[in-house]
Amino acid sequence: MYTPGKTLPYRLELYRQIKRKRTLFSYIFVISLPVIVALAVKFGTSGNSSGPTRFGSGTADLIGLATKGAANFTSTMFYFATPFLLVAVISIFNGDTVASEASWSTLRYLLAAPVPRTRLLIQKLKVSLTLSFISIVLLITTSWVVGAIAFGTAPMQTPLGVTFGNVQATQRIVIIGFYLALVLLAVAGLAFYLSVSTDVPLGAVGGAIGIIILSNILDAISGLGAIRNWLPTHYSFSWFDALSSSIDWTQMIRGASYSLILFSVLISLAVIKFNKKDITS
Repeated sequence: MYTPGKTLPYRLELYRQIKRKRTLFSYIFVISLPVIVALAVKFGTSGNSSGPTRFGSGTADLIGLATKGAANFTSTMFYFATPFLLVAVISIFNGDTVASEASWSTLRYLLAAPVPRTRLLIQKLKVSLTLSFISIVLLITTSWVVGAIAFGTAPMQTPLGVTFGNVQATQRIVIIGFYLALVLLAVAGLAFYLSVSTDVPLGAVGGAIGIIILSNILDAISGLGAIRNWLPTHYSFSWFDALSSSIDWTQMIRGASYSLILFSVLISLAVIKFNKKDITS
């Protein structure tokens, strides 16, 4: 008996996506960042020839901060990964998911199965978000392990002059990880909308990355004033507030809320567009 709610099972779609080479390469990309940085710090020239680098609300040398211990190294990897690496990986997972089916000419066969259009999008979105969340967890886990091996597990020292024990440092890192997962939903929603809008996976992925890069550039222009508050990347680094002794949740709540709203709008537009789209591939 045909049951629309049982078509395209989550586990089956997750298995299909995990087997793809782009998933493997994306995760290797994430793992390679802490490994390469640790090797560079451990065996390369230490310090920063151009002077201390501003980090958060204080000034500190990023490499020096990373060598304090596993927790410091992990927080530094967040700083390195936030503007591009995680954006690229999440854009790949969410921008490639529907457009790749169209480029392979398999999308119309999935709909002919028949898989209801809205369910197809929901199942694919659930899988792409799962893979995106795994990438953040993988970054945290790899950074902590690599940092512990290379620099030990000393208490976390923040550029704000605060010292956290390992338990509290772990709690702060988890908070940062969850905040990044929420604020990057805007990137996921944008990439997913573009994936529905085009049959070219590279166009969806590249378009999402390009828009985020443009947003970062505009956010750096102070002359734009309050307009910057509406850019999707304006609150990307609000997780710095989690490094203070007492967390000020204002900016993180604002950033997460804005991202959730933007994500909801983009996904709704994607569903509407896909339901009206003439599927020919």
